Amino acid sequence: MPASRAVRSWLPAAAAVFAAAWGANQFTPLAVVYRTQEHWPAVPVAAMFTTYLLGLLPGLMLGGPAADRLGRCLTVRPALALSAVASALLAAAPLSPNLVYVSRAATGFAAGVVLTAGTKWLRELSAAAGCADAGDRRATYATGGGFAAGAVTAGALAEWLPHPMVLPGLAHCLLVLLVLGATRRVPETAPMPGAAPVTSRAVELHRAVVRNRRFLWVVLPASPAVFGAATVAYVVLPPLVADRVPGYAPLFSGLVTALTLTMGIVAQPLAVWLDHAHSARATLAAMVTVIGGLAVGAFAAHRNSAGLVMAAAALLGAGYGLTLAAGLMEIERLVPPKAHPSTAVLYQGATYSGFLTPLLLALTAGAGTAPYPELLAGMAAVGLLCLAVTARHSRLSLP
Repeated sequence: MPASRAVRSWLPAAAAVFAAAWGANQFTPLAVVYRTQEHWPAVPVAAMFTTYLLGLLPGLMLGGPAADRLGRCLTVRPALALSAVASALLAAAPLSPNLVYVSRAATGFAAGVVLTAGTKWLRELSAAAGCADAGDRRATYATGGGFAAGAVTAGALAEWLPHPMVLPGLAHCLLVLLVLGATRRVPETAPMPGAAPVTSRAVELHRAVVRNRRFLWVVLPASPAVFGAATVAYVVLPPLVADRVPGYAPLFSGLVTALTLTMGIVAQPLAVWLDHAHSARATLAAMVTVIGGLAVGAFAAHRNSAGLVMAAAALLGAGYGLTLAAGLMEIERLVPPKAHPSTAVLYQGATYSGFLTPLLLALTAGAGTAPYPELLAGMAAVGLLCLAVTARHSRLSLP
């Protein structure tokens, strides 16, 4: 492939990843609309958010094998089309709230497939353009940028234009149509579509990772904090202070989401700098940051302060980025280089358990067990326990 064509090719692939991430996170500010303007109960809204996970995990598991068997293009483009259909269902939510559940599951599946297969596509296109080391970085920026842009745009549309439950979904449909047009001529990069069965060697490697003591006692205790921190920042906290930003709750939610994810991207190079093969100092620093963010979040909920919510989001976002990067680097040391991509998906599956956090908190608060400030403080206490476990094993079972 000529170098100039390769340079032009990776941009549409990055746009595909960006568009899938956009669709995945546009629901966040809309959840505030459902809560504050439509007066939907907290537990169903949290369940709608969590339904995304039911589609995401199968998408993550199937995206890689499908991309190897069918090719990158034939996997990414149909999944993107599904993402647009899911957004159309989300726009139809005023007709039936149950459509949101279907939309969220379909959005999660489409995002899982595109983020997995699209990252492979982007990595290979970047290598063809002479920038082999840039593929993963471009995928990270496209994913984080899409998450942030989807939330901010949906929040702005819901804030300043009519039909706040409809227009954000339609805007994403338009974006996907543009990206589908841009990816029509992007070259296929799969070496031999149809010839990538799951080998017994790969299964053995996954089993070895899961049984490894360092995975069990260093990586696993921190993994729920990745998306637990992020979802507390932009799903749980903004509705608690919606009365402090009257008339601007959806926009505020979008800005909090963008701040959280931006801090996550900015913090990841710090994790690389902190990382050390003979300790877990990057993971420990990440957990301390998350615990600090939860403590500030508990104080923000107690004081009903929008400013403190922003401060908590900054800390929790940094903790999200640090924990994710630190965990991936730990995983890379446990397996041979060729197994990194598939094993990284295994780790990410563990991190997505953090998406259950908003639903668990809503159920607990709704049952009258404890108010949100106490629940967030309790999460910080659990984080301290996990920190102690990780610190205890940080210099044991070294790779």
